Amino acid sequence: MTTLLDTREPVPAELDDSVELRSDTFTLPTPEMLEAAANAPLGDDVYGEDPTVIKLERLAANLLGKAAACLMPSGTMGNLAALLAHCQRGSKAIVGHESDLYVYEAGGASMCGGIVYDPLPNLPDGTISLEALEESLVVDRTDPQIAPPAVVSLETPQNRCGGIPLQLDYLAEVAQLTRAHGVALHLDGARIFNASVALGVMPAEIAFYADTVQICLSKGLCAPIGSVLAGDRATIAQARRIRKMLGGGMRQAGMIAACGIVALSEMTGRLAEDHERAARLARGLSRIPGIRLDPGPPITNMVFFRVRDERYTTRSFITAAHRRGVRVEELGHGRIRAVTHANVTDVAIDRAIGVFADLLAPAGRPR
Repeated sequence: MTTLLDTREPVPAELDDSVELRSDTFTLPTPEMLEAAANAPLGDDVYGEDPTVIKLERLAANLLGKAAACLMPSGTMGNLAALLAHCQRGSKAIVGHESDLYVYEAGGASMCGGIVYDPLPNLPDGTISLEALEESLVVDRTDPQIAPPAVVSLETPQNRCGGIPLQLDYLAEVAQLTRAHGVALHLDGARIFNASVALGVMPAEIAFYADTVQICLSKGLCAPIGSVLAGDRATIAQARRIRKMLGGGMRQAGMIAACGIVALSEMTGRLAEDHERAARLARGLSRIPGIRLDPGPPITNMVFFRVRDERYTTRSFITAAHRRGVRVEELGHGRIRAVTHANVTDVAIDRAIGVFADLLAPAGRPR
């Protein structure tokens, strides 16, 4: 399982040309983004006076079909602000047990908001069964012993379930259920544009079912920093106040927002290339003895696989690949994730396949 260390070793110079497949967070800003950042009209965003931030927030809200949006420093803060806006202290947030919000966001809702996480099992396709959701939603709100449910949070694409996007009919069913029980629906759509490409629908069609939705600008869209939380005006106004409380109020944030505008205007259309390269990688891996795709061929830009070779543990295989200039990482116990993005070419994909095949060749040796 991925572990981030407080003290990190510098990357050796000879690995500067590594094939970077650990995450699409490693994308670098494009020249157009850097130029836009350098020339962006600026103001003080805490005062609501940065014109470039205002432009980004309006653009994001329009793309998602929402009334308002707020620029956040990170997706973690965006998700946390949404939960804090939807929940009173002592209430319950229903989440998937494999969701990034539950696994990788440091328990922020409990720590900062006194919110109880209710983690329900994610099914292999990333969904949570409607039966499990309803069981968690049906409570006696007059019982002082019970933490009342306030929000359901879903993730699409569902990272730890293989980068699988949730189907629209499922989102519609969950939305109907949450509204029937008077709770909010939050969507962690960090990679919602990947889901949009995979499903062949506009991002607003996905976001339609959610009360709030968080999107990330700094993954496959290549912006250097930032996420956006969108929803109705009242909830976003509350989230903006929460952002300030969490230390996320920014001054001349238009330099960040300018990159985000380029990301949303110019980078969403090329995500299909990343999906095609993920499929190319998966086809190559499927031909290598000792590798098993898990859960199977990719739907978006993530390829998950396991190594079945007595010469390697998962960690030693990752280390051996790293030494050969291919960087992947474990995500889930014993499972390796490779993520394609704008800085990964067809040549890089073929190089990675070659390195994996060489390491697992019958005559090979662990390195």
